Amino acid sequence: MKRHCFALLLALSTGTLAHAAPPDAAAAFAQLKALEGRWIGHVQKADGPAAEVSYRNISGGTAVMEVLFPGTPHEMTSIYHLDGDQLVMTHYCAMGNQPRMKLVAADGQRLRFDFTGGSNMDAAQSTHIHGGEIRLDGADTMEAEWEVFAKGKPAGTNKFFLKRPKT
Repeated sequence: MKRHCFALLLALSTGTLAHAAPPDAAAAFAQLKALEGRWIGHVQKADGPAAEVSYRNISGGTAVMEVLFPGTPHEMTSIYHLDGDQLVMTHYCAMGNQPRMKLVAADGQRLRFDFTGGSNMDAAQSTHIHGGEIRLDGADTMEAEWEVFAKGKPAGTNKFFLKRPKT
């Protein structure tokens, strides 16, 4: 018994069992709030089809609304907000489902979100956004990659290459 306790203490002290600290949701939310405005660029590849995304701080600064392809038949909205010590989002998809995600990792430049559930969908069957990452490169450049799942398996990604236009 003493050996097992000593091994456990040794593992803890050397970090072999240490878990990564949870992401700083408030700092990540502040990064999202700083995106406010219009962003233009391309989807799928850096010179792919044109894309526009807008960010707006709403509800007294307690939520961030992201609108993909504003004013088009494929317009979609995601709402990000803090829920206690977590940053969560709901994506209102043009496919009619609403996947929910939470921030699982952040390092100052990357915000990683993973699927936690959804409405109007069967996660094991429905095509839906299942997770993704926003990569910030300074104040005016970003990339985002959102994973698509279908029939419970990865089915591709939607990539965005965006810049904040100079006004």
